[in-house]
Amino acid sequence: MIKYFFIVLFLIGSTVKAQIPGIKDVRLMLHQATNNEEACNKLIKILVPYNENNNPLLYGYRGGATMIMAKHAFNPFSKLSYFKKGKNMLESAIKSDNTNIELRFLRYTIQTSVPSFLNYSGEKNADKLFLSKSIPELKDQELKKIINAYLLKYP
Repeated sequence: MIKYFFIVLFLIGSTVKAQIPGIKDVRLMLHQATNNEEACNKLIKILVPYNENNNPLLYGYRGGATMIMAKHAFNPFSKLSYFKKGKNMLESAIKSDNTNIELRFLRYTIQTSVPSFLNYSGEKNADKLFLSKSIPELKDQELKKIINAYLLKYP
């Protein structure tokens, strides 16, 4: 009986771990979401279980995808609603994990690409400085390359 308990416990643990999306997949899906509403909806649905407490990084990506959803909406009120909701999610994720380089990079990329009338550029300079100082500490070489390329393109 105990043997079966451990087998079931192992299988449940494996299933839970398998359900957490890989960050490389999330990055790719976010990129695809910018031009594909279906991909955007899919990413948001995949990231629903995450919040600022259990996984601030994935919650931040959920916020980013929600902001991107504004691009796919037709109604101006819906566009603004998606943007504000996503912005609040991303800001909450960053507040929860303020030293997360990827979250700060996500916010920086959004702040450098959204129209100025949305008034979402208040942390752009602070994020750029933070990123510039933090890049040498970054262990994820792929992310390091992405950030360096972005900072060169948008100085």
